[in-house]
Amino acid sequence: MEKGYLSLVLHAHLPYVRHPEHENFLEENWLFEAITETYIPLLKVFEKLAEDGVKYRLTMSITPPLLSMLVDPLLQDRYIRHLEKLIELSEKEIERTRWLPEFNHMAHVYRDMFSYSHWYFTEKCGKNLISSFRRLQDEGYLEIVTCGATHGYLPLMLQRETVRAQVHYAVEYHTKAFGRPPRGIWLPECGYNPGDDTILREYGIRYFFTDAHGLLHASPRPKYANFAPVYCPSGVAAFGRDLESSKQVWSANEGYPGDYDYREFYRDIGYDLEYDYIRPYIHPSGIRTNTGIKYYRITGGTHNKQPYNPYWAREKAALHAGNFMFNREKQIEHLSTILDRKPILVSPYDAELFGHWWFEGPQWLDYLIRKIYYDQKTIKMITPSDYLSLYPKNQVSTPSLSSWGYKGYNEVWLEGSNDWIYRHLHQIAGQMVELANTYPDASGLLKRALNQATREVLLAQSSDWAFIMKTGTVVPYAIKRTKDHIGRFFSLFEQITNNRIDEEWLRELEYKDNIFPDLDYRIYSSSERTKRSVEDLAMAL
Repeated sequence: MEKGYLSLVLHAHLPYVRHPEHENFLEENWLFEAITETYIPLLKVFEKLAEDGVKYRLTMSITPPLLSMLVDPLLQDRYIRHLEKLIELSEKEIERTRWLPEFNHMAHVYRDMFSYSHWYFTEKCGKNLISSFRRLQDEGYLEIVTCGATHGYLPLMLQRETVRAQVHYAVEYHTKAFGRPPRGIWLPECGYNPGDDTILREYGIRYFFTDAHGLLHASPRPKYANFAPVYCPSGVAAFGRDLESSKQVWSANEGYPGDYDYREFYRDIGYDLEYDYIRPYIHPSGIRTNTGIKYYRITGGTHNKQPYNPYWAREKAALHAGNFMFNREKQIEHLSTILDRKPILVSPYDAELFGHWWFEGPQWLDYLIRKIYYDQKTIKMITPSDYLSLYPKNQVSTPSLSSWGYKGYNEVWLEGSNDWIYRHLHQIAGQMVELANTYPDASGLLKRALNQATREVLLAQSSDWAFIMKTGTVVPYAIKRTKDHIGRFFSLFEQITNNRIDEEWLRELEYKDNIFPDLDYRIYSSSERTKRSVEDLAMAL
């Protein structure tokens, strides 16, 4: 019998980026890169494990913005065109590197990877990756959980109606996509605000995750630290992140992805090769972009990079998977001697780390899951809901307000670069509540305008925009998206209250921001009669 449990949690999320008004939009590449480098490679690993009879349980959140983009026909077709260009480029690279054996093998690898992605996307899953994830869920390998509707950062939302809307549309959309309501939720940015769990309970959510300190600083202090969940007074369970296992992957200095034999993310032929050669495969405006074809390994803390050797990298992935398993075995063996129950180690990671940022990440996961299944008996992989079934009685405690990220208490999403957004977010949320209360039974054009106003509020609340402003990456885009959604809401508010709705302009907004097609603005109403429970949603389905 196993002595303890490991719960791997992958958080799959991207901000909602869809721009039908442009033929080519640079930030849509975030989705295309993630599909090719993370989501399809992960599906390939998961499906091969199942085919080989490896019994595993893994938790994965697929956020509503990502879900919406993955099923959007416009983005699906654009992804196929994106892949076809990469296949063409990789064929040219095979020819260009014919006399460069240290690069030519990888050119073949990339051609095969892009071709496989094209086959998988167009033929195996019919352009719908969600169907593949759902099949793995139905077969018992994945437990898929939800997130906030637009990854809105809940601790900084003043109105309860706003938090409720983020949870409501997340549960509703998830249930329709995966055929069952979610048992758990990845709180956006692991941001927990005491009391929000009562709303989670209303929607049938059984558990959520916090960063380590969120649980360690709970009141009263948890008897089992982070190695077992606690129940909030609402009855919803909180699982805390295990620091030791997270550090081995996340740490910039000690984490596996920084090994010198792994592929260097920041050396891409989109920037390295001659402009005239690479221009047909970067953005039409001429801006150099990543292509995904990278020939160098990390090498060390130097600009002088050595060619990437996939055989060395594969050996390191196997070695690191064994090391991770060994450390978890020792960790659980020790904990089992001092706890009166079997401990659970919760190891959460951004899914995009595996493949996109850490090219060898999916291979590492494959080795790890196989080693755990075949090579030891100390650990068993389970999901949080599995653990709650094994241990239905847990300590009652209230986690502290917390998040992950710098300093762990909201600072990434509320500091000098982004604090200006919140007075506007609070105002439009309050005005949305006012609209929902003023027009409780709207229909026709008025209802469409109210629903679109709701979409603009939700999209403005995305934590991604504040995060980008803090990290300083594509700041102008994040600022523009925030201002655009806020400005559209104010215009809709004025048109609605003055009974002068511009239907042509509204139709344009509905086309651009078409997330949550079945959205109902009345969730913002203060009247309890408009609040639909998860049971109502299930009956509607």
